Amino acid sequence: MTEYLNGDLGQNIVHTAYALFAHNYIVFAYFFGFLISVGISIKKPTRFSVLMMLGFALLTFSFEYDKHIIEGFRNQTLQSLISEKPHYRLQRWIEIIIGEVLPIFFYLAGWVLIYLAIIWRGVVGKKKSK
Repeated sequence: MTEYLNGDLGQNIVHTAYALFAHNYIVFAYFFGFLISVGISIKKPTRFSVLMMLGFALLTFSFEYDKHIIEGFRNQTLQSLISEKPHYRLQRWIEIIIGEVLPIFFYLAGWVLIYLAIIWRGVVGKKKSK
């Protein structure tokens, strides 16, 4: 009986670890980039490292917002603004902004900051080498 539980437990741990990675591998990459950027910013703060740090932080937040925050935020906003009488136009605007505009904005803003950091490094690096 103990051998069965141990084998089953081991299989469940492997399955849980795989499911955790499969669900979150993108945010792990963003967060790892954020941690590297924080380390670089602490060692030698530059515009490049700060822009990279902000970009990866925004991408991490964007992922979590899209996966876990949208639904509760939308419901809370709708309940606080539209309490008694339905207001369909306001409800639709809230759903568009919270559910469609903000996720795209966070994602694009994160990548724009990272690309700005790369461009900044390229421009400043060329000026310093001349």
